[in-house]
Formats: sequence, structure tokens, C-alpha cells
Amino acid sequence: MTGTSGRSATKTVSDTENVADLTGVHSERNAAWLGICLGVAFGICFLTGLLSHLIQHPPGWFTWPARPAGLYRVTQGLHVATGIAAIPLLLVKLWTVYPKLFHWPPFDDAVHALERVSLLPLISGAIFLLVSGTQNIFHWYPWHFFFPVAHWWAAWITVGALIVHIGAKATQARRAIAGPAPDGPHPQPGPDGSLSRRAVLRMAFGGAGLLTLVTLGETFGPLRHLDLLSPRRPDIGPQGLPVNRSAEEAGIMAAATDPAYRLVVEGGAGRPLSLSVGDLRALGLHTAVLPIACVEGWSGQAVWRGVRVRDLLAHVGRPGTAVQVGSLETSGIYTGSSLTPAQAADPDTLLALEVNGSPLHIQHGYPVRLIGPNRPGVQQTKWVGKVVIQ
Repeated sequence: MTGTSGRSATKTVSDTENVADLTGVHSERNAAWLGICLGVAFGICFLTGLLSHLIQHPPGWFTWPARPAGLYRVTQGLHVATGIAAIPLLLVKLWTVYPKLFHWPPFDDAVHALERVSLLPLISGAIFLLVSGTQNIFHWYPWHFFFPVAHWWAAWITVGALIVHIGAKATQARRAIAGPAPDGPHPQPGPDGSLSRRAVLRMAFGGAGLLTLVTLGETFGPLRHLDLLSPRRPDIGPQGLPVNRSAEEAGIMAAATDPAYRLVVEGGAGRPLSLSVGDLRALGLHTAVLPIACVEGWSGQAVWRGVRVRDLLAHVGRPGTAVQVGSLETSGIYTGSSLTPAQAADPDTLLALEVNGSPLHIQHGYPVRLIGPNRPGVQQTKWVGKVVIQ
């Protein structure tokens, strides 16, 4: 009798735990839905991040168009927004599945073994991408590696592991979602008083929505007054624009404010030109309303006024060519940028002298900066000192 009672008690406890796994915090149905949402979020992050990398480091086969003018603003804003939204989704997903991480024996068959092996690069890579990406947004670098390179390779490893994981779990996830809800239309808290299955989902998606709401204002104007957690607002800074890299950090204060400043133009039909700001103004100024969009996710719209690059090329007898623009800043990896012939010929690609109705602030690239449509902020070179026609 005692043995039978013991087995019955054990069976009852086991059945209770199984019910809790099906209907409460550790529901397979929740794990499947959270996994799908994370897969979509990481997929969007990966594709938009890949696009940003190709724009900044274009291989020979890739050409980024100058239009539409605000496309990069959308893609990079989406990259950062989906990455931030993925943080609570990942935390709740790990909370949902963590008992299975300690499953013993560690795998049941070859497919299960493949799925288990993919978890290490998947979980560690996802955590690394979200943590380091958030730190990059805040310009906080408590590490010694170069963030873009580390983020790039971690993304490929994580997405590769994600693809393997999806392949191994697809049948189980489809079965969990397609079947009837195990807790019926009116879910109750778990047997131990824990959250119901739907309460867990509400917490995950509510957290993702709230984080998005209080950060998206850094690039989406209508939400700027709710932008409580972003390090920058698109309308705060000198001349109504944020600043990522200051003139003091770049070490160009003396060169940029030197009364003898000249813009050197090389590669024209004749001898190299040396143009003062007055000479540039004499070429004629054009006004363009363009966004400036940073890789950290913020963006702002401004009214820029300056010399069209295509007018400068025509002036030196080299229209329709590619251009290399160099900054007075001499150290670092963002001391210049390139313009394809199509980008240089766009009527709104400027060597800007003014922004929002006044001469450029030193923090925004005084005396001359490059501004063009559909370009990352790191390619909108500030403190321009040289233009080399290719």
C-alpha cells in the first residue's frame, strides 16, 4: 500500500508539473510564439544591418541609390527599433524555456542533438548582439574590440545558429501553435499561483511595445516627446540637430576656424583648385531639405544650403564622375567618404555651408560639410578639406 501510494503521489506531482508546463510560464505554445517573433525581429535586424554594412563598405557589385532620400533613415531606424523590442522578447523566451536547457539526458535523437548544439551560439550570440548594440547606441564601449567588426561576425554566427534551430524545431512549433489552447478560452493561473500562459505573452509583448514607444522618438518625429530612454532626441543640439562626434574629439578646431581655410579640389581638367568659403558661395548656393540619419538609430530633418557637388564638378570640367571627399580630421576610420557618379550628380548632394538658416556650427562641420540624400551619417563628412575627383 505504501509503495502504491508513493507511486500515485509521484504521478500526481509529475502530472501537475506537466500541466503547468503546458498552461503556465513554461508553455510550449508560448515558447513557439515567442520564438517566431524573435525570429522575425532578428531577421529584420540582420537584413537591415547587412544593408547598412554594404552601404558603408560597398563591394564592387553593390550600388546604393541616392533616392528615396529618407530610405536609410527608415532602414536603420527599423534596425535599432527591432533590436530594442527583441530584448524583452528574448528575456521572456529564456524564462519560458530555461527548464528544458537542463534536460537530462541532454538529447534524445540526432535532430534533438542538432537543436541542442545550436543553442550555445544562438543564445550567447543573441545576448551579445543585443547588449553590445544597446551599449553602442549610448556610446558606451567597456571593451577593447572594434564594435562594427564584432557585431558583423556575431550576427552571421547567430543567424546561422538560428536557421539550424528553426529547422530542428519547426515541426514541434507548428504542432504547438496549430493545436487547441491547452488552457481553454479563459486561462487561469498555474497550479502554484504563477502567471497564466497569456499573461506571460502580454508581459513580453507589452514590454517590447513599451520599450519601442519610449525610444522610437529618436527617429520618428510624432513620438519625440515620449522619447524617454534614448540618448538623443532629433531636435536637441546645436542648430536643432544632435552631435555624435564633436570638433574637440576630432581635433580640428584650429584648422576649421583658420581664416586661411581653403577647400582643395584635385583631379579637375586643369590644375588643382584652392577655394575659400567666399569662392564656394560665388558658385551659387542651393537649398535642400534632407534628413541626417545615424547608424545608432537617431535621425533628424534639416534645411541645408550649399554648393551642389555636380556644379563644382562642372566648374572644374569633370561632370558625371565619382568623388572622394576628405575631412580636416586626419585620424580615425571616418575621415572621408565616396560619392558614386549618380550620388554626385544628384541635385541635393551638397557641400553645405549653412543649416537651418545660419552658417554651420563648428560641431556640424563648419566651414563645409558633405550632405546628400539617402546616406548614413558617418558618410556625411564634416569639416571637409579636400575633394578628389576620381
